Amino acid sequence: MYLSRNYLSRRMLLRGAGAALALPLLDAMTPALATPQQRKKAPLRLVFCYVPNGIIMKDWTPKELGSGFELPRILKPLEAHRESLLLLSGLADHNGNELGDGAGDHARAGASFLTGVHCKKTSGADILGGISADQIAARTFASQTRFASLELGCEDSRTVGNCDSGYSCAYTNSISWRSPTTPMPPEVNPRAVFERLFGTEDFRLDPATRARRMNYRKSILDMVREDTQSLLGTLGQADRRKIDEYLTSVREIEVRIQSAEHSNKIEAPGINKPSGIPVLFADYVTLMFDLQVAAFKTDSTRVSTLMLGREGSMRTYPEINIADSHHPLTHHRNNPEFIEKVAQINTLHTTLFARYLDKLKATPDGDGSLLDSSVIVYGSGISDGNRHTHENLPILVAGRGGGSIKTGRHLAYEQETPVANLYMTLLDRTGVRPDSIGDSTGTLTQLGQI
Repeated sequence: MYLSRNYLSRRMLLRGAGAALALPLLDAMTPALATPQQRKKAPLRLVFCYVPNGIIMKDWTPKELGSGFELPRILKPLEAHRESLLLLSGLADHNGNELGDGAGDHARAGASFLTGVHCKKTSGADILGGISADQIAARTFASQTRFASLELGCEDSRTVGNCDSGYSCAYTNSISWRSPTTPMPPEVNPRAVFERLFGTEDFRLDPATRARRMNYRKSILDMVREDTQSLLGTLGQADRRKIDEYLTSVREIEVRIQSAEHSNKIEAPGINKPSGIPVLFADYVTLMFDLQVAAFKTDSTRVSTLMLGREGSMRTYPEINIADSHHPLTHHRNNPEFIEKVAQINTLHTTLFARYLDKLKATPDGDGSLLDSSVIVYGSGISDGNRHTHENLPILVAGRGGGSIKTGRHLAYEQETPVANLYMTLLDRTGVRPDSIGDSTGTLTQLGQI
């Protein structure tokens, strides 16, 4: 047990048989003599959720400004959370443009979205971009959590070679960059994310050995049972209930991953899918979002990115009867049928995002919910996928940032305002104050409470 004289450490882990399970925030983790404000204050979380290939903007942008806006079709699934949303128009990713480098808008969009830097056109090892906003924040929070950041994705892709008109696959595959030459490729296998968070499998072993061990591996909850029972005996009723609810949610994630692994084992020969990835896209995205919630709930990290697809994604969506690949559809040339299919894909994405917000809102955190104590940016580095435009981007912010953001509004900024200015503002709200991010020119007005 990691006990101080008066209270549990917030970084306490349940351990056993190679497992290390972090805990949610408990009443026993705050000093007995703390003020109500100290006892209830939750840490801020920063999330960037990226969607590829742009959006049908006429079905995204509200016609009204201020608080009296109506959510358009693509945003309609978020209606239950409208008072926790901030919709932003006019922001631009200038460095996604060609700037003399010719074709390659998808690669540049991915690489510059969080960095504000025009990446070097190369398909070799000499990639060069910038440091992303999430990693600037991660450096600040690294000493306070088990993991500085968590990068997640829902589409596998190679990280080397040419993926877009002479641009490296590293650019299309990564929005997070630790340094100008070091992208942070997202982890796309839910099993690997689970193992990273809870430490029940040794990924230094070869795949065959790991597969053999998986056949007889016990649940992580069995591994830490002794430590759990010892801890429960020291806690009050409210904390015991929190532990029970949390362990139940961990087990549910385990079961879903195991079910996905079983489904993958019985698929037709010739399909090489990483173990643990659900067959249905909606199940896949929901599972990755739930892992992110688990990471925040245990304060394992406070910074995360999630790519619903790599930039230039060729994913098909048979679950909504769309057999055409996403990227070619976005080059619709004003074909109404193609535009409609892209709008349906965009709406599916926001529907899944709404479920994520549901989960955050339903998860207690301090004196509010995880949604209240989070800042979540959802958007794309391309607005019109047909013309590859990087101006007036589809951007929204969800969550109140611990009360530092006034939500429930649609704001419009001067056209071509760097989207990096938004990141400067949000990082400031989380206590991170860099001199600049990429092509930022300052901070945005009107975001805070008034």
